[in-house]
Amino acid sequence: FGSRIQWPLVLLFSPHAAMAVDGLDADTIFNTPCLGFNLDDLVSLPGQSTRSVEEVMLTTLFSRDVKLNTPIVAAPMDTVCESRMAITCALMGGIGVIHCNCDADTQAREVLIVKRYVNGFIMDPHVLSPNHSVEDVDRIRQLCDVSTVLITEGGIMGSRLMGVVTSRDIDFVEDRKTKLSEVMTPRPKMIVGMEPISLSEANQKLRQSKKGKLPILNEAGELVAVVSRGDLKKGRGYPDAATDPNKQLLVAAACPPYLPEIDRVKKLVEAGVDAVVLEASHGDSIQQVEFLRKVKQEFPSLNVVCGNVVTPRQAKPLLEAGADGLRVGMGCSSLFSSREGMAIGRPQGSAVYHVARFAHDHYGIPVIADGGIQTSKHMTMALTLGASTVMCGSLLAGTTESPGDAFFHDGMRLKLYRGVGAVDVIPRPTEAKYALGAADEAQHPNAGGCAVVDRGPAAALLPYLIEGIKRDVRRLGVGTVWQLHDDLYNSSLRFHVRNGR
Repeated sequence: FGSRIQWPLVLLFSPHAAMAVDGLDADTIFNTPCLGFNLDDLVSLPGQSTRSVEEVMLTTLFSRDVKLNTPIVAAPMDTVCESRMAITCALMGGIGVIHCNCDADTQAREVLIVKRYVNGFIMDPHVLSPNHSVEDVDRIRQLCDVSTVLITEGGIMGSRLMGVVTSRDIDFVEDRKTKLSEVMTPRPKMIVGMEPISLSEANQKLRQSKKGKLPILNEAGELVAVVSRGDLKKGRGYPDAATDPNKQLLVAAACPPYLPEIDRVKKLVEAGVDAVVLEASHGDSIQQVEFLRKVKQEFPSLNVVCGNVVTPRQAKPLLEAGADGLRVGMGCSSLFSSREGMAIGRPQGSAVYHVARFAHDHYGIPVIADGGIQTSKHMTMALTLGASTVMCGSLLAGTTESPGDAFFHDGMRLKLYRGVGAVDVIPRPTEAKYALGAADEAQHPNAGGCAVVDRGPAAALLPYLIEGIKRDVRRLGVGTVWQLHDDLYNSSLRFHVRNGR
């Protein structure tokens, strides 16, 4: 009897057999018929750690041409992301998507606030002429919170620089109608940079001058740009900030995929938006494909993220029409508020893996895991399954930077959080399209909102989440998101399905 059971035990506990049964690769798990998996249903097996947490790099792609240093995206919801949240996310290396539950001018203004928060070369500084008065400087300070104004001959960029007016020049001027020519610091007393000059050279000269601003002039003495000490300090304090080639913070904006909204896109582009995210719970529609083609025709260099989709079949028409990124997720949000019923969707883990693999193998396009993100472990699992970034809604809705005021209920400090399909969120011009009545509301109970516990500043929460992602990525034995995806697709990453709860 002993001889009959000895050989299978030796085989089972041999080193080679133990490695052979060590978890399952993603293809085996996700191609199992009749089963779908959420992010919580799987656990990744650890790999050999060869680097410290500080050495892990989370550089990734938000869309085809928009590169981030952190894979965290603020969702385009009016209780989640406006300029303040977008600035915080970008400073931490991620990106915020400004919601579209407002008119186009307001949305473009929010984008412009983000783009002007940090600059490399400031190409559109506040400029006045010597004939303007101190009152004009007061007006600029009140509207834009700027206390330094450059004075040019014609009062516009490209004119000959005459001087500069700062708060120190006008604080004690009693007659606010005094002309700026009488109070400005003249050009001969100013320190300037001359073209050609690189940004690093300009910053070095600014440090040495110990001034607040360094005007950049051409050979004719005309003002062409400005470098600010405030931007220099922000760059030092946030080394991982997500910025464009001009060192301005990255920002995206949402847009409904309807042809009349093309004017909104135009205003967003003029404001400097880096990517447009089409806002639709169901991305596989003729309207979205037509709108995408129209946007690509008029703004060929603009990155457009489409969605939402959960299958490769849904993703294919959008990718073929020129989508630069995809939002993946349907029916998995903590606050499901789309116009469809809850029965439509797909478990988020399965959706992310299948769409990400299809987009990666055939188009080289990144995907965003949109929904079901509550902790850093969900973020890591989404990245492990092929997502390049994760979109957060409720996780950021209760932070200080999210729009709206906090209130108290039963001793708890709360903030409002609502989905984009909520009746009180739908913009006025859109209400007629939905034509919501009592019967409709009864059929769509998901179009609502709730309150979430105040989480404090996002500026304190995001580093904690980033550290959690880095810790988990290190335990998987890789050092970058790119390596993580390579291990996923070559079956080096192994998984186990969790036991039933």
